[in-house]
Amino acid sequence: MFDFTGKTAVVTGGSRGIGRAIAENFASHGANVAFIYGSSKGRAEELEAKYAGSGVQVKGYCADVSDIESIKAAAKQILSDFGKVDILVNNAGITKDGYMMLMSGDNWGKVIEVNLTGAFNVTKQFLTHFIGNRSGKIINMTSVGGIAGMAGQTNYSASKAGLIGFTKSLSKEVAGKNINVNAIAPGYILTEMLDTIPDKMKEKIIKDIPASRIGDVDDIANAAMFLASDCSGYINGQVLVVDGGLTA
Repeated sequence: MFDFTGKTAVVTGGSRGIGRAIAENFASHGANVAFIYGSSKGRAEELEAKYAGSGVQVKGYCADVSDIESIKAAAKQILSDFGKVDILVNNAGITKDGYMMLMSGDNWGKVIEVNLTGAFNVTKQFLTHFIGNRSGKIINMTSVGGIAGMAGQTNYSASKAGLIGFTKSLSKEVAGKNINVNAIAPGYILTEMLDTIPDKMKEKIIKDIPASRIGDVDDIANAAMFLASDCSGYINGQVLVVDGGLTA
């Protein structure tokens, strides 16, 4: 259904979890992929090696999305190495959970810097390129926490709600230039972030999900491929919720 041959995708937080699944799915469907990662050098090298000699270029770039100079350097190198970028997935994100009354200013600020300001920093570097080409797909990874809120995650939920506003506002600025800006809001997905949740709590979560299962990373990657494809040409400024019916 999806063919990204000749396209180049940039995926932040691409060495593991949802970001890695998105990077692999794009590469498996013909795209060249530049992925940005923060610290997982071993996993980044493993991902590069997986697609070596496959006919597509998959290359990792170590950078801090919350540091504008770090991202400027990475973006410049990506455009030099790949020549063009067609798709940007702002997936990089962190959690520093805690109840508001116990949350430090540092834990509040770092989550906002990475999850929200990071998306601004990265998008800023490629937006002129998209506008010049009069083409582009930007996908921001928000969360059901940004829609419904989550106790113990005021920082995370605020950052993800901010991404929804960012998505909707930017879409209005660039829609006339053939650039689509949309967001994906995952529910509970089987990633390392879920490993810290006790089994009894996971059982309760599953009972609350109409689909009766926790989502897989490929559920999110499939949504990303749809929003990055020509099939979504008339979809702009929207949030695609992928949560098994949890927030329906």
